[in-house]
This record gives sequence, structure tokens and C-alpha cells, in this order.
Amino acid sequence: MPEPLPKTIEAALVSMGLLAPGQPVQGEALAGGVSSDIWRLTLPDGREICVKRALPKLKVVADWRAPVVRNIYEARWLKEADRALPGAVPKLLGQDDATGALAMEFLSPADHPVWKARLRDGHADAAFAAEIGRRIAAIHAHAAVNPGLAKAFPTDEIFHAIRLEPYLLATARVHQDLVAALEDMAAVTARSKRTLVHGDVSPKNILCGPSGPVFLDAECAWWGDPAFDLAFCLNHLLLKCLWTPRAAAGFMNCFEALATHYLAGITWEAADALEARAARLLPGLFLARVDGKSPVEYLTEEADRNRVRRVARSLLMRPADRLMAVRAAWGEEIGA
Repeated sequence: MPEPLPKTIEAALVSMGLLAPGQPVQGEALAGGVSSDIWRLTLPDGREICVKRALPKLKVVADWRAPVVRNIYEARWLKEADRALPGAVPKLLGQDDATGALAMEFLSPADHPVWKARLRDGHADAAFAAEIGRRIAAIHAHAAVNPGLAKAFPTDEIFHAIRLEPYLLATARVHQDLVAALEDMAAVTARSKRTLVHGDVSPKNILCGPSGPVFLDAECAWWGDPAFDLAFCLNHLLLKCLWTPRAAAGFMNCFEALATHYLAGITWEAADALEARAARLLPGLFLARVDGKSPVEYLTEEADRNRVRRVARSLLMRPADRLMAVRAAWGEEIGA
């Protein structure tokens, strides 16, 4: 059903040259992320677009705030990713600093289902996961040879506010005996400046397009540690084993395929070094999705949350340098 368009979104469309002042437009608010208002709109010329407006306070129970200027950097990431891999992101149509909004092409769910929904339904496609790994690595490799891009992404404070603090540091406040490990992990991630990072490579932000994965929602974009993107995405495949247990073995195969194809695409540093950072970071992110500021919504049983805690804490106390060691520890816990 069409809904009244917020004045801020209307003003953004006018500023971006997508709508004339006073011109009618139909739209509907979309459910989804916690960090933005998202609208699907039909312009007077018949084009369907998606408009996002960054929120200063994220829609979670905890008091989690982040600068709305992050919208600027999401638009820049979309442009850069499109240069690296045309078709791997939606086409950017405009961005408006004043309202913190951007517009991009709308990709229909009919032929671009969300990967998270596919995983929920038990579809474990290792080939698709492998292509995600390949594409993330290709974007990282493209940016790594253009170090001047770092100046276009001065987002250390934003990344700290929306990733390091609510995930690793908030979790450290819950697990006092792990404070040193989690704080060190955050510090290592913060100082590992190597390439352009998406920051939220999550199944909810990946569409299953006809020609492969399409990445959305780069408002955490940052010039920093690519190991974060790898660990962040792999973390979801571990967690989904508890959401859809009948597909756990398939999800573990997806974990292996994604990691293997990502590592094969590393050109900017020693693959072993990046893998070691990712393997050490992964248990921290795993624990954070239970005890940080953004717990996953589908782990509702305390017994499941305790399984995550048990494996994550063990790996944080005895860090692994290889991703397959993390996979093995979780596989032993869940029998997959």
C-alpha cells in the first residue's frame, strides 16, 4: 500500500534531481535494517528506486548511535565497488548530504531474493558462497592498489561507533575475563589499514542475483582491515547452523567455500597473515552476536546462546590462526 512520503525523503529526491518540487511520487517503507529508513518508490517516469536515509540512533534495544554522515561513504563505496565489479552492487542514482539520503536502483525480490531468506529456508549453495568470497576479495584487491582512496574514507570514528564498540568492546564489558583479548582484537583491527572495507557483509545485505551475489548496505565503509569483512560474513554461516539445524552441514560447506575462494583472491598482502587476523577476530564477532549490542534475533533459546559462548570463549582464550580450526571447533560442538 502506498504511504505518505516523509518530507526529508521528498527533499532528498528533489536535491538529487530525481523529482521536481511538488511532483507526486508513490512509495512504501521497507522492513529491514536497524540503521536506516528505507523506501521503495515509483518515480513519475515509472522507474522503481530504493531510497535510504541514515538514522542517528539505530533501531535496537541498546543505546547505539552513529553519525548520519556515513551515508556519504556508503555512496562512495557503491561507486568504487561498481568500478571493481560492475553488477555486483545496485546502480547508484544520487546522494544528498543535507538529508543523509541516497538513491539506487530497486532490484526486485522476484529475481534478487535476499541470501538470509535462502539460508533460513535451508538452501546451502556452496558455489554461491564461493562467489561471495571471490567478489569480496576482488573488491578488496581493486581498492588496495589505489591507496589514495583512503583519503575519501576518513571513517575511523564511524567504524569504531558502529562496529568495534558495539560488537567487540560492548562484549568485553559483559565478559570481564576476556577484556584484554577483545580490546586487543579491536586495536589490531583498527590499525590494520590495507584496503576499502564494506563493514557489513551479512546475508541480509547480499542478494542472490541472476548473475551472482549483489552487495547492499555499505554504510560502515572504511579504509581498514579486510579481515573484518571476511570474518563478519563467515560468522553468519556459523550462527545459521543453529537457526536451521537441518542445513548445518551445508552451511559449514559454504563456510569452507567462501573462505577458500576469498583467500585465493588475496593479492595485496600475505594470505596467511590476513587469515590469521580473521581467525582470531571471528570468535569475538561470534560472541558479540549473543552478548554485544546487536544480538541475532533468531537465537532465542539460552541453550543455543550458551553453545556460542562456550566455543567462542574457548577460541578467545586459545586463539587459532586458521579459519578451518574455527570451523572444526564449531563443527565439534554441533556435530557437523
